[in-house]
Amino acid sequence: MISRIDLRGDALPEGPALRDLLPRADFDVAAALEKVRPICEAVHHRGDAALIDFAERFDGVRLDQVRVPAAALTRALEELDPAVRAALEESIRRARLVHREQRRTTHTTQVVPGGTVTEKWVPVERVGLYAPGGRSVYPSSVIMNAVPAQEAGVASIALASPPQAEFGGLPHPTILAACALLGVDEVYAAGGAGAVAMFAHGTESCPPVNMVTGPGNIWVAAAKRHFTGKIGIDAEAGPTEIAVLADATADPVHIASDLISQAEHDPLAAAVLVTDSTDLADAVEKELEPQVAATKHIEDRIRPALSGRQSAIVLVDGVDEGLRVVDAYGAEHLEIQTADAAAVAERVRNAGAIFVGPWAPVSLGDYAAGSNHVLPTGGCACHSSGLSVQSFLRGIHIVDYTKDALAEVAHHVVTLAEAEDLPAHGAAIKARFGWKVPTSK
Repeated sequence: MISRIDLRGDALPEGPALRDLLPRADFDVAAALEKVRPICEAVHHRGDAALIDFAERFDGVRLDQVRVPAAALTRALEELDPAVRAALEESIRRARLVHREQRRTTHTTQVVPGGTVTEKWVPVERVGLYAPGGRSVYPSSVIMNAVPAQEAGVASIALASPPQAEFGGLPHPTILAACALLGVDEVYAAGGAGAVAMFAHGTESCPPVNMVTGPGNIWVAAAKRHFTGKIGIDAEAGPTEIAVLADATADPVHIASDLISQAEHDPLAAAVLVTDSTDLADAVEKELEPQVAATKHIEDRIRPALSGRQSAIVLVDGVDEGLRVVDAYGAEHLEIQTADAAAVAERVRNAGAIFVGPWAPVSLGDYAAGSNHVLPTGGCACHSSGLSVQSFLRGIHIVDYTKDALAEVAHHVVTLAEAEDLPAHGAAIKARFGWKVPTSK
């Protein structure tokens, strides 16, 4: 069901050469970009009418309007299963605890007497959040996007999720209920590239936003790339992935269940075990079959994901070599299931989120750890972070110098301007001192 890659014996290569040996899903955003361009242009020129046509074409439902009525949000919350409501409320509570601690404060540095630089943090004015609604419904993604935006102080928050024919063209009621719990009352029945275009250009019903965040399929990722520069984005999210670094102390039942838990997202989902124990590898492989047979989404998601080129059991000589492999892989989710797992986790450099030991599975982070589950995929954890309060803030430097403080450094500024052949830069300093630059004391 799952392939093996044996990296034992020979010295591991460095950098890109090692990354090339590791499994990864095919996810060609560039190819998808050409297909989403006409959709984005249609929304630009035709607004809500284009979104209504796309809902009929892609989602099989003809909408009367794109914006979700307030009454639908209220009704969804009133009809929500009490157990689901309690779980969502606890997820929100824990996420707020973590994200509230991420707030940045204004800080002033006195560079010299009379010269200060202040860094103040300003939230993005308006953001558009995307909650997928294709193979599965993700109210948890509503929480993971809305909570950091709210804790950052974003004043205007809108959310889009695909219309569902089963629910009369509204997004899934659990999505709507999550919005109601969070106080997000501007919600649109729009999906895929059209939703991103709605946020970027604005339509009759939806004012444009400054930034779009949230996971989605390849069409969402391509639309984000299309609008990069016009709006801010969090990331071009690819298929989900889990990597587990484990040794002989790990429980194969736990590992198999965790690999399956990510494989059930999508046939392109990646499930990777890195281990120095052939006994553990054999036990995990043996354990996969009965666990897969006992769950849902077997043929359309789990088996294709586990048997695809993006998933594998990678054999290494030891935990040190395993660390090099997982750092090269840069997993969205990385579990450490080794002896002294906390110490091993401290040595990891590249991962979207790290889950330490047998009692912190990825599923916990998906819903109720308090951490954020909107994370970099496709190896982007080597240079990018997951969604946080910081994602919605902009640092602005405020420079405040007195005449004496400028005079002290003026000759250095003029010297550097002339070294760069930008004499007008220097002249802007000289003009303030009667064209005679003060010398350093």
